[in-house]
Amino acid sequence: MESSKESSAPGSTSASTSTFPNALCFGSDLPAAGVPCQVEVTPVGLHLLLPQPVGGMRTDETVPFAGMSVKAGGFDHDQLVVTWPHQGNSRTLYLKDPSLIASFRRSAPPELIPHLERTAGKVRRVRLGRRTLLAIAVGAPLALVVTLWLGSDTLVNMAVSRIPVEWERAIGESASREFIAGQTVVKEGAAVAAVQEITKRLTDQIPDNPYQFQVTVVRSDTVNAFALPGGYVVVFTGLLKKAESPDEVAGVLGHELNHVLLRHGLERIVKTLGIVAVVTIFTGNQEGLVGLAQRLGIELITLKFGRDQEREADLGGLRLVHRAKISPDGMIRFFERLSPADKQQVELLSTHPMSAARAERLKTEAASLPRQEPEPFTFAWKGVQAAL
Repeated sequence: MESSKESSAPGSTSASTSTFPNALCFGSDLPAAGVPCQVEVTPVGLHLLLPQPVGGMRTDETVPFAGMSVKAGGFDHDQLVVTWPHQGNSRTLYLKDPSLIASFRRSAPPELIPHLERTAGKVRRVRLGRRTLLAIAVGAPLALVVTLWLGSDTLVNMAVSRIPVEWERAIGESASREFIAGQTVVKEGAAVAAVQEITKRLTDQIPDNPYQFQVTVVRSDTVNAFALPGGYVVVFTGLLKKAESPDEVAGVLGHELNHVLLRHGLERIVKTLGIVAVVTIFTGNQEGLVGLAQRLGIELITLKFGRDQEREADLGGLRLVHRAKISPDGMIRFFERLSPADKQQVELLSTHPMSAARAERLKTEAASLPRQEPEPFTFAWKGVQAAL
């Protein structure tokens, strides 16, 4: 970690640490993962320096005590979370350095003392509850814990059901930004317009939809698409080139949208992070869960869905396509064309069911749906592919 020479704001009551930075700042104008910063306590508030340029310039600001609110936060509830208004929005600062927090408590005005005392009381209660849960977990036989975790998804499903959509969106947004930052995004043109029209046809048929789906087209020869928690979906141009009709693309998108609606991504995250994530969720620690998921970073994209999850997304996607008055035959044809590439796989060793088996299952499901006349799209598919 880099170090810098000591610097103090006028009237500072605490020396700056030699380690730079010593806090983390969040805001609507800052990256989703936050910006490391240096904080010093002054007689009037906190002196904040963001070393990374924001809007083309370094940010140097003093936050007065009178305009801030405080609470406990962080995975271990050992951080002081300070929030204040900033240019019509708000900014949040996470202080973890014990000496910095102690200096803050000494310098805080009388009106902030009750807030700090309530915060300390909440920390004690949360830590007591966590120690109790930890004692129960440690006291239980190891074999029982392993059997429960690996042999049953009940605990995972219970934990996922307690995660608000807002937490889920923060997790997906962070992973999406990290992935897209290294890609060539197609922002306009016939392909983007076609994907947007297909997506709207599908999402209009989702009752009580809690998500605002964001579908991004990325230039790549990969024949694929993937979904992240919170409604973030990526479609590669290789898939658009491979598809022989918009109905095939609609089938793939229907499949990915159902992964989000069924919260399959969250299930894989909780399963991967293990019992620590479950405890974090049950104690209501949003920052802790989002922080744990952000540690996975780009690995979120490579988490494989289970065989049952793939089947659920297949069947749900087919039904969604049918409700949108799009021919389900396109989804079936797409899997049939992919199946030759799967012949070297052994289905029992694959988390994804083989495409041939998926196509047969979809045929059976399609035969049970009411017959209807599909409604055409407004674009010409050959023209969309020619534009790519």
